[in-house]
Amino acid sequence: MSPFMKFFLFLYDSLSPSSLFLVQQRHNLAASSDTDGVVTSGIIGEIIYIWKQTRIFVLIPILKCLVTICLVMSFLVFIERVYMSIVVVFVKLLRRTPQKVHKWEAINDDDLELANTNFPMVLIQIPMYNEKEVCQLSIGAACRLSWPLDRMIVQVLDDSTDPASKELVNAECDKWARKGINIMSEIRDNRIGYKAGALKAGMMHNYVKQCEFVAIFDADFQPDPDFLERTIPFLIHNHDISLVQCRWKFVNANECLMTRMQEMSLNYHFIAEQESGSSIHAFFGFNGTAGVWRIAALNEAGGWKDRTTVEDMDLAVRACLHGWKFVYVHDVEVKNELPSTFKAYRFQQHRWSCGPANLCRKMTMEILQNKKVSAWKKLYLIYNFFFIRKIVVHIFTFVFYCLILPTSVLFPELQVPKWATVYFPTTITLLNAIATPRSFHLLVFWILFENVMSMHRTKATFIGLLEAGRVNEWVVTEKLGDTLKSKLITKATTKLYTRFGQRINWRELVVGLYIFLCGCYDVAYGRSYFYVYLFLQSCAFFVAGVGFIGTFVPTV
Repeated sequence: MSPFMKFFLFLYDSLSPSSLFLVQQRHNLAASSDTDGVVTSGIIGEIIYIWKQTRIFVLIPILKCLVTICLVMSFLVFIERVYMSIVVVFVKLLRRTPQKVHKWEAINDDDLELANTNFPMVLIQIPMYNEKEVCQLSIGAACRLSWPLDRMIVQVLDDSTDPASKELVNAECDKWARKGINIMSEIRDNRIGYKAGALKAGMMHNYVKQCEFVAIFDADFQPDPDFLERTIPFLIHNHDISLVQCRWKFVNANECLMTRMQEMSLNYHFIAEQESGSSIHAFFGFNGTAGVWRIAALNEAGGWKDRTTVEDMDLAVRACLHGWKFVYVHDVEVKNELPSTFKAYRFQQHRWSCGPANLCRKMTMEILQNKKVSAWKKLYLIYNFFFIRKIVVHIFTFVFYCLILPTSVLFPELQVPKWATVYFPTTITLLNAIATPRSFHLLVFWILFENVMSMHRTKATFIGLLEAGRVNEWVVTEKLGDTLKSKLITKATTKLYTRFGQRINWRELVVGLYIFLCGCYDVAYGRSYFYVYLFLQSCAFFVAGVGFIGTFVPTV
């Protein structure tokens, strides 16, 4: 037997703890029958000994420690999800709507002479950057808001560098200006601070001083005409409220499987996280759009800052530390578009995961040293809002479900309890499904997809915590719009093979290959059906790795 074949047999068999003794005997037998292989046998014996010692004294203790940490994180995430769900259930059963909890009265416009003066001045900001596919929709929707024309200013903050986008924005603004809308198109000569910089620059104009409230809509958001009529009364009659946040409604949720799964995640975010935070703590993270701010509170909190990629969350936390309260209004919906390309979604999730982790790093001491809020709210901000929801959940999902569980089939010494692999995940998944009942049949796909995305979120979380290279990377989420999508259907099919290289995502392929190999090992040596999950999860990584997810937009 050649030395190469001996070494190959060792690698194949030594992965199984029960086969170490057999491997040793096989090589001893080969060595006794082949005097020329004495030296090779000795080397292989040394390798076996080193591997065995490394496995016992290094790998297994490290893996057991990781399993323990993951079990603790699993318990923390489970408690947090159950807690939020219980709060929402009680809110629904007791019918504690925002209109009942807070004072809300429609603005009186019966007196024709005083009608307009009863309406406060409202600034409507629409920041955008090269978004020609959707800019007309958002500008048109803002200009159609049911509010006295002399009590409303529409401010388009256009940072576009694309001439076609600039031309469309200018034409749309001119069109509404001719109809009597008080609309301003503000253009900067730089993109310093990105969205936060644009919003901050917009607030510095003299005409803003006459405004009491500011409504913010991203370029793809389309509020209904009664948006201001349903939100402003909260701010008028409750002087301790600084923010009214409304729910997102997705116009393209049915476009593809990826948008359906995004809808499931975001619906849960609004129904559970925002609702529970608003009901118990009068605090939640501002979503950056579809909300109305009290300008006095915004200024008191220090205005817009561009130190992270989540300027909206940054402002919300600072306002909370000044004692301001927030209210989430679930029954006011604002239409918007989900990112439908995998590339755009990955960039968005990087920003949404990296930014909060970086903000946590920057603000933890500021929260602890604050004198204006209670210790209970400080605990909620640091533990619930930041630590569990913005850090632990991402790291736990990827490390446990995509690394520890697949690795456990290679190391039978690792004992993972059933409550962590079955009961807790099932409960969390079902709680998420309640937010989007129509997608209940997609739960398996949602689980696998969320595990794939957890890899990107985990990487982004560590980048934010460590302030690594891409910590301040800002890529505007690509929105296709209905007009562009219709043009891309033919283009995408004709370029399918010539542009295949654009789809490849090597990180997903590497992780998918590792999980697949673990599944193969479980088929050969395992005593359960755990390989079913491993093969399904590896397929999900492979599908994402070759780019067959979402809408494909080829580069011309």
